[in-house]
Amino acid sequence: MSMNIGKFHFEAPVFLAPMAGVTDTAYRIIAHDMGCPLCYAEMVSSQGIHFRNERTLTMLQSEPAERPLAMQIFANSPAMAAEAARYVEELGTADILDFNMGCPAPKIVKNGEGSALMLAPDKVYEILSAIRKAVRMPFTVKMRKGWDDAHVNVVEIAKIAEAAGVDAIAVHGRTREQFYRDNADWEAIAAVKQAVKVPVIANGDVRSCSDLSRILAVTGADGVMVGRAAQGNPWIFRQLTHFLKTGEELPGPSMQERAEVIIRHLDLLLKYKGDYVGPREMRKHATWYTRGITHGAILRDKFNKATTRQDFVAILKEYFG
Repeated sequence: MSMNIGKFHFEAPVFLAPMAGVTDTAYRIIAHDMGCPLCYAEMVSSQGIHFRNERTLTMLQSEPAERPLAMQIFANSPAMAAEAARYVEELGTADILDFNMGCPAPKIVKNGEGSALMLAPDKVYEILSAIRKAVRMPFTVKMRKGWDDAHVNVVEIAKIAEAAGVDAIAVHGRTREQFYRDNADWEAIAAVKQAVKVPVIANGDVRSCSDLSRILAVTGADGVMVGRAAQGNPWIFRQLTHFLKTGEELPGPSMQERAEVIIRHLDLLLKYKGDYVGPREMRKHATWYTRGITHGAILRDKFNKATTRQDFVAILKEYFG
């Protein structure tokens, strides 16, 4: 199984989904090392790019170790989207541009951005067309099933995106109203795959090799995007890509490997975010890395009080030996 996005060819197309506060440079490097062939960065505000917001511009940075990389922007106007797209292309820190029409967060949708655009087909065409005219780099879009059960229009929006010139479409099989509740509707993704000729990437509820087999069988999708199941579990990319290539299921990480990756992740956060922010951001990742293990609640309570690298090392030594 393989797919192309523009000039980029992916032999085992299991991609890291964009997640705010999660898919930063530190985690993308780790996911890439675990076999993820393409990571999507956390979404970036087109308005923030327009006003040259310092934090926004920092989010657009990348490292050679995480390339190829897809950078995701969000906007509610064609002009702002096109300007941001041009900036990303000229900056040269990403290989693929993605446009967000899936974020369900209230602060995003109240501005007519993210999944709110599923309610505005005409504006979708204007925005995506403006981006396509603005850049030559490969260009994808991520969308949801619809706004709610009364507005399930993902096939219509996907056809509009194809007409606007996107190179691939990622579909999360939930409505905005669902956020991340209930099961993803893989049949809705299948309907998109049948309706368009550009590659379709399926997103929603892929947590294991059996899930991967089933979502591909149901949807006929060209690739898969993994989101929440990758939080604290970068090994999922090693497992899923190996499974696609060989049909074999690899075991999960040993306790020692889990501890080693926690420290590596922390060291990357220290490098890119500093001695104060790094350990504090690592707290949530450490709790995800240790989900499901014996005495995990006690361990997570200790992580949530850690403020230095030494704190994390001491906690891991005490627990893992």
